[in-house]
Parts: sequence; structure tokens; C-alpha cells
Amino acid sequence: MAALEATVVSTAMPTVVGELGGIQHYAWVFTAYMLSSTITVPIYGKLADLYGRKPVLLFGIGLFLVGSIASGLSTSMAMLIAFRTLQGLGAGAMQPVALTVIGDLYTLEERAKVQGAFSAVWGIAGLIGPITGGFIVKYLTWHWVFFINIPVGVGCAVLLMSYFHERVERKPQRLDYAGATLLTGWVVALLVGVQGVGMNLWSLPVAAVLLAAFVAVERKAPEPIIPMSIFKVPAIVISSIAGALFSAAMFGATTYVPLFVQGVLGGTPTEAGGMITPMIVGWPAAAVVAGRLLLKTGFRPLIVGGLGLTVVGTGLMALLLGPQAPRLVPEVAMGLFGIGMGFASTALLIAVQTSVGWELRGVATASNMFFRTIGGAIGVGLMGGVMVSQLLKDPSVPISAANALMSPDHGQDLPKELLATLSGALGTGLSINFWLICAFTVAAFAAGLFFPKVARTATVSTSDVAAPH
Repeated sequence: MAALEATVVSTAMPTVVGELGGIQHYAWVFTAYMLSSTITVPIYGKLADLYGRKPVLLFGIGLFLVGSIASGLSTSMAMLIAFRTLQGLGAGAMQPVALTVIGDLYTLEERAKVQGAFSAVWGIAGLIGPITGGFIVKYLTWHWVFFINIPVGVGCAVLLMSYFHERVERKPQRLDYAGATLLTGWVVALLVGVQGVGMNLWSLPVAAVLLAAFVAVERKAPEPIIPMSIFKVPAIVISSIAGALFSAAMFGATTYVPLFVQGVLGGTPTEAGGMITPMIVGWPAAAVVAGRLLLKTGFRPLIVGGLGLTVVGTGLMALLLGPQAPRLVPEVAMGLFGIGMGFASTALLIAVQTSVGWELRGVATASNMFFRTIGGAIGVGLMGGVMVSQLLKDPSVPISAANALMSPDHGQDLPKELLATLSGALGTGLSINFWLICAFTVAAFAAGLFFPKVARTATVSTSDVAAPH
């Protein structure tokens, strides 16, 4: 469901803007989803450690489906953003808890192979997602890109209830409500400040204060949402930093490359979604190879080499992707980016899971996913602010005209001069975004150079990681 959501919705969003309007809120359709899922990822991870993986995963799937149905019934951009927030509240449980289950079921040797096979679902989604999204938009309506989750979600829940059994030793525990509240406030303030690009910078100092308060509370809480002690492990620290940075690049690419193809190059929804297919196919293919190489090479070569490939891919995108660019440019760039991500992200995640015991594996996995998601949300929000600032640069150009640019006829009813102005402004904003995407991958590569040597055969003692300090 997470894989289909990424490919199908990205394909349909330019068409959604053409029908509902609100291009100035384009980024918030993605940011709202990532915001709510980001906030809940560490909370669900903690709940999964306290009460078991199965009930948390079932709850997340149910909430995700309710949000999907409501999103599909939306009649305005405001409604869509609100229900995407609800959808994200469920999504926060799905992927991190599913990955935690894999960490529980398999040994390190098995896990390296299974994680690669598990990633293959992204390849399948990469192949069928853009085609399905384009077909739905063309022959049905965009509303069905959300309804498609219903049969998949019901099937997941049935399989989970029927075949997954676990024994959980329940102990009286207290959820860290103060930490959860401060975490929520910090993420919201941070994203508001980033999204504003100069207009809401007041919220960034607020975010800094809330972050400091959150860290102080977590250090003293008996059952913290994110135990600060796990960051004693260098592998977890570097994985968190690199994950946040490359996710900012990844979510930025999947959000704005389809918009560029449809809004600047004049492509169809299917062509727009097809531009991210090489990334989503290359990722799991490389992940399968990474799973086989991991036990021979160790973590560091895959991490550094993979992040280096992402720099090459996004560098090509930033340098060559323009109004006259052939379609082959984004395809090759996204393919290299996806291959690099497949190598690096698989090794980073398994390194994190190898560094802790069962009692902290849910929190550690969720923490890693938290940093990836918040990195993506910040990246998309920042790039959305850049794009909107370029579109609003000329006050004589109405924002409704920019919405028309996303319609099936690509704004052909608009005056030619206005159409050229809008296309140029959109192209400029997206070009800046492509350089930002490249900068994020360069920073992730730099972080990866500091990744320590991690033993491939032993897990760090839980008592060492969880010791109070």
C-alpha cells in the first residue's frame, strides 16, 4: 500500500490540481501526509515494543483505509489535505512496523536476503503504479487513485490476522504523553517554518525550543518515545542523518519530477508518472543485490557507494533537466538515483536493526523511519515554498492560471504570453528544486563517509544501548 500510494498519487496530483485548483497548496497534499505519519512513526514503534506488532499494524491499516476513502471523496483541496493527514496517521504504523516484523522473524543472514526480496514490492509498484495512475485518471477519475487501496488493505489485514502469531510479554507501562506532545509541536513548527520560505520563519526558533524541551523530557522519561540512549550507537546516528537527507531528495524527486514533466514539458499523467518508474524499479533491484553482497562486503561499502550513485543521478538531473530536455534525461537520472538508494538504504536499515536487541528493535527501526520521513517532509515543504514563490513573483499573474496549466489541455485556452510566463516561472522554481535535491544527496554522501565499521555477526547488547545516562 505504501508503494502504490507513492507512485499512483504522484502521477495523479497534477490532474487533481487542474480540477480542484490550489496549486499554491500543492506541496501540502504530500507534506500533510508525511507530517502526520512522521509524528506517529516513533509512537507506533514504541507501542509495537510494548503491546506487540500485530495490533499496532492492524490499527494502522484500518486508519489508513478510512483516510483513503475520505481522500477519494474530497471535493476541494482543503478537504484532500485534511484527509491525507488522516491517511498519514495510519501510514505511520504500516511500513516501520512491517519492517520491524521482518527484523523479528529472521536472523541477520536471512534478513539481508529477505529485506531485498521485501523491497521488490516497490519494483512492482514502480511498474504498475504510474500505468495504473494514468489509466485511472484517463478512464475513471482521480478519486479512484485512493479507492484502489481498499482491496489491498483488506487483503493485508486478512493475511495478518490469519497467519501472523506472536507472544508478547505485557508489562505495566506508561506512554510518554509529554514527549509525544513536544514531538508533535516540534515537527509542526519546523515544517511551517520551512514551508513559509521567509514568511513564517518565526516558527523556526519555536521549533528549536520545542526540540530542546523534547530531548530534555526524553532523557528523564521512564518509557521515552525515542530513547536518547540509542543515539550512543554511531551507526544509528549516521543512519538517521543520512536517511533524513536522502529521503528529502527522494520525496522531492517523486513529488516534483512528475509536475515538471506535465507542467513544463507538457506530458500526459502517464508520462509524468513514468519518469519516476526507473527509480522505483532500480531501488528494489539494487536492494536484492545489496542483500546478497552485505554479508561479503559489510555495510560501509554499500552505503558509501550507493550514496555516491545518488549524487551522480541527481547531479545529472540538476544539470540537464530543462524545458528542452529529452525524456531520457530524467529516466536515466532517476534510474541511477534509485540504484544508489537501493544499495544505501538497505544497508543502513539492517545496520540499525543489527545494533539493538528485540526490546528496542521496534523503537530503533521506527526512529530510523522517523528521520527518513521528516527529512522527506522538510524537503517537499521547502521545495513547495520555492515553487510557489516563483509562481507568485509576478503579481499580475493570477494563481488560477497556474492551476489551468495542470489541466489536461495544459492551459491552451490561456493567452500565449501568460502561458509562457507561467511555464517559465514553474520551470525556474522546479530547476531550483532539482539543485536542492542534488545538494541533499551530496550532504547524505558526506554523512555516509563517517559511517563506522559495524560487526555483521553480533547485535549490540540491549543493556549497553538502553543504559540510563
